[in-house]
Amino acid sequence: MPTNFTVVPVEDGRKPAQGDSDDNNVLKEEDEETVGDGNPRESSPFIHNTDDYKGTLYDGKNMALFEEEMDSNPMVSSLLSKLANYTNLTQGVREHEEADEDEGAKKKTVKSPQMGTFIGVYLPCLQNILGVILFLRMTWIVGTAGILESFIIVSMCCSCTMLTAISMSAIATNGVVPAGGSYYMISRSLGPEFGGAVGLCFYLGTTFAGAMYILGTIEIFLTYIVPSAAIFKAEEKALEAEAMLNNMRVYGTCCLTLMAVVVFVGVKYVNKLALVFLACVVLSILSIYAGVFKTIFEPPVFPVCLLGNRTLQNHGFDKCMKTDIIDNVTVTTRLWALFCNGPELNASCNEYFSLNNVTEIQGIPGLTSGAISENMWGSYGPAGMMVEKDLPSVPAIASPQDKDMPYVVNDITTFFTLLVGIYFPSVTGIMAGSNRSGDLRDAQRSIPIGTILAIATTTIIYLSCVVLFGACIDGVVLRDKFGDSVKGNLVIGTLSWPSPWVIVIGSFFSCCGAGLQSLTGAPRLLQAIARDGIVPFLEVFGHGKANGEPTWALLLTALICESGILIASLDAVAPILSMFFLMCYLFVNLACALQTLLRTPNWRPRFKFYHWTLSFLGMSLCLALMFISSWYYALVAMLIAGCIYKYIEYRGAEKEWGDGIRGVSLNAARFALIRLEEAPPHTKNWRPQLLVLLNLDTELSVKHPRLLSFTTQLKAGKGLTIVGSVLEGTYLTRDTEAKQAEQNIKSAMSAEKTKGFCHVVVSSNQRDGISHLVQSAGLGGMKHNSVLMAWPGNWRQSNDPQSWKSFIETVRETTAAHLALLVAKNVDSFPHQERLSEGTIDVWWIVHDGGMLMLLPFLLRQHKVWRKCKMRIFTVAQLDDNSIQMKKDLQMFLYHLRLNAEVEVVEMHDSDISAFTYEKTLVMEQRSQMLKQMQLSRTEREREAQLIHDRNTASHAALNDKADAAPERVHMTWTKEKFFTERNRNREHNATMAVRDLFNMKPEWESLNQSNVRCMHTAVKLNEVVVNKSQGAHLVLLNMPGPPRNRGGDENYMEFMEVMMEGLNRVLLVRGGGREVITIYS
Repeated sequence: MPTNFTVVPVEDGRKPAQGDSDDNNVLKEEDEETVGDGNPRESSPFIHNTDDYKGTLYDGKNMALFEEEMDSNPMVSSLLSKLANYTNLTQGVREHEEADEDEGAKKKTVKSPQMGTFIGVYLPCLQNILGVILFLRMTWIVGTAGILESFIIVSMCCSCTMLTAISMSAIATNGVVPAGGSYYMISRSLGPEFGGAVGLCFYLGTTFAGAMYILGTIEIFLTYIVPSAAIFKAEEKALEAEAMLNNMRVYGTCCLTLMAVVVFVGVKYVNKLALVFLACVVLSILSIYAGVFKTIFEPPVFPVCLLGNRTLQNHGFDKCMKTDIIDNVTVTTRLWALFCNGPELNASCNEYFSLNNVTEIQGIPGLTSGAISENMWGSYGPAGMMVEKDLPSVPAIASPQDKDMPYVVNDITTFFTLLVGIYFPSVTGIMAGSNRSGDLRDAQRSIPIGTILAIATTTIIYLSCVVLFGACIDGVVLRDKFGDSVKGNLVIGTLSWPSPWVIVIGSFFSCCGAGLQSLTGAPRLLQAIARDGIVPFLEVFGHGKANGEPTWALLLTALICESGILIASLDAVAPILSMFFLMCYLFVNLACALQTLLRTPNWRPRFKFYHWTLSFLGMSLCLALMFISSWYYALVAMLIAGCIYKYIEYRGAEKEWGDGIRGVSLNAARFALIRLEEAPPHTKNWRPQLLVLLNLDTELSVKHPRLLSFTTQLKAGKGLTIVGSVLEGTYLTRDTEAKQAEQNIKSAMSAEKTKGFCHVVVSSNQRDGISHLVQSAGLGGMKHNSVLMAWPGNWRQSNDPQSWKSFIETVRETTAAHLALLVAKNVDSFPHQERLSEGTIDVWWIVHDGGMLMLLPFLLRQHKVWRKCKMRIFTVAQLDDNSIQMKKDLQMFLYHLRLNAEVEVVEMHDSDISAFTYEKTLVMEQRSQMLKQMQLSRTEREREAQLIHDRNTASHAALNDKADAAPERVHMTWTKEKFFTERNRNREHNATMAVRDLFNMKPEWESLNQSNVRCMHTAVKLNEVVVNKSQGAHLVLLNMPGPPRNRGGDENYMEFMEVMMEGLNRVLLVRGGGREVITIYS
């Protein structure tokens, strides 16, 4: 069961970009690069993966604002195209034959997984759940525990697996789960310590399951098929059990060796035979039901001989009678010879034999016989206790010779908890579907449905078998484990139709197949654990043959399996593997419960029918079943898991303790901070840790308290929040004011229900103070990764240009520090605590800078204020992009992200730059030059600003009619004909006439900076499209372009941002921090 997840490119006829290589086309869930703690670090194909864009320059006008960052932040259309070229195929194992054939041959086309729910999940789970216990021990459990207690045993075990399946479905549908099953899910949900400990327990359970299936195979072979093949034969009845165990050891070792060779030579043969083994199971079960209903009309003839009320082994005699009359002469039978010293009628006989008569009853009385009332209650007893029927008999003094008499006796001491441990392996195998997740067409749909349906089916089969066995078969035959009372037939086989051999042969091949699959799966699980590198002493088992076969892991698996075979008793091995499987299921439930309670942003399972209480109930039931089955085995299993956990956790690290409770608490906090500082958080654990920059008024009160409200709605009390502000001056002169400001901020935080820390810095100027906060806020690993601030709305009217220059420098510093930046425009209009009515949160995804735009609406909608809002995602397509394909790719991307949102692709072509754009650019440049060259007084500046504003308004009104008369340039669907028509029209007509006419209208336009014109064109066009689509949205999220690298154009940058957001009420500008913050993986 390999755990590495590889995404392989699929040929789609597109020509790869210059500079592409095979290495760049492989996306691994976790690459080989490691960080401080030795754990693998996630690699992303989207951020800082610029190889695909080398040598490619952006040549359009619509996205000019973003062109300086195209090398690191690709266009959304490029991202979606890249995603569409990948498919999630598991890293399979190639066989010897395939490796030889492929050597030097042409690379084959990789096919995407096509297995559905029925073939890929339901049938494998059915095959793994139904098995040896059903055929060899189910009748004995029903006879020993009775129908009522057997019903309780089956219900408890099936409830445990059903609850575990619900938790597993939630985990398995929380993203793309590569192959690896429970080990992958637990290790990625609870960390490497739990993952390694439970993964090894699951490996041991799978290995001992292989031993149990092999022992079952040998028991069927030696007891029911070829009893004469036994090597060790007992001279006395008391030694028969020991001889049988020796035979099991010898034949089991031979069978294990043969199966290991088959697995070593070629696993593909095992996989091809899986359908045959499944057919054997299904046919056997169908024959049981057919036989049950046949007993209503014609019960099968299987007579059982009783001496008094004691059941006799029907091996050494042919007639159930003491004497027989032949030719009018009374002669003794072979049964007489078993209890008497000789065949004479006056021979000395066993006292009980002499005092009681021999009677013959039907072993299968039938469904309507009323046997169900007799078998309702249990019949436990010690080893050696005789199997007796509720009939009158004459008691006799027990003698030592009784143990040599052909009575049916208990081979082991029976009690309720023992039967639980023996039965539980018959409900394992529920992970078969999740182990095949990489081969499924839609794993997130197939795994829950297939697994739960398989468990429901097998539960019905088991519960119906309990009732039907108790209603059809006599109690003494049910308690006869090896069928000695029915001439050595398999007890369940006596019920089958048309012949007992259907069950015998079917169960034999079923056990063989299950054993082979265990020996196939266990080495791969060990290899996956070894390759993860979390248990250093296991690293040698990560190596294998050239084709990936885990040779060393298979050898270790065979040795551990041999230790189970040397135990030689199916009843002794079953509780051992029950412990390991129960521990695995316990941690699956724990993982689901913790993820649900922690409510991490990445926890978005598509399977919705789960709850943390169900997971805790399943976990409690697993723990109870562990101690019910065998408390000492449970302690040993927990000790093994605990040792592995501690070994992984503390290898190479020193554990330090403080003094007293406070010392322990402080040390734990220190240890946690150090662990956090060792490496950045994984993408799955990433959530915005905010540094909120507040402005204070002259009375040191918070200017924009709604910024704190928005913080509360975004964080919901989770993660880190640091609220910071800056006072100008020196700390020595303003320390009192700083404390007062801090108190005011804390009061505002309390009023807005914002949980976090407050930090007020006194600095010589605003810009340096914000820089200090950005650099130094937080402690160790508890540092912010995002900055939230308000847009300086009055920057045009400000007397001091430092206000907007400080803002732009903050943008630059957050980019340099790799922090995400959130800028809220019109923050005072944001909702306080009132719930918004149904509306939309619109995301305009223009460039991909880590996925912040996707994550923020999901986090906001967790809060009651935004809960009723729907999420809409708009992205922009250029003229040569396929908008229909982009929409499909974006919908698939959102499906894998488990996000529900409406998708719309807006097409923008390279239209001519309008006169309105030139006029806006001219006004902007004139204003900039005047403010630089003239030393104006405050009154003059206000008058000049008003003049420019009036002039801008007049120009806008004059050109409005022309803009309205122009045809609509935003199309939602491009056809090939429309593409060529528009391009030719633009090239021939607009390129010659329109530009010349514009420059004739105002000659000064010709002297404008063309870079500014193009950027203004981008802002105007984007604003038109956004206002058209999202003017009524409750919140609009936009990509925030970075400021120009040339600082001389800073004031122009502010103007571009204003134009882009003009006409929108609530806007949140988002700038990523240079890393992925959302992932499709589990």
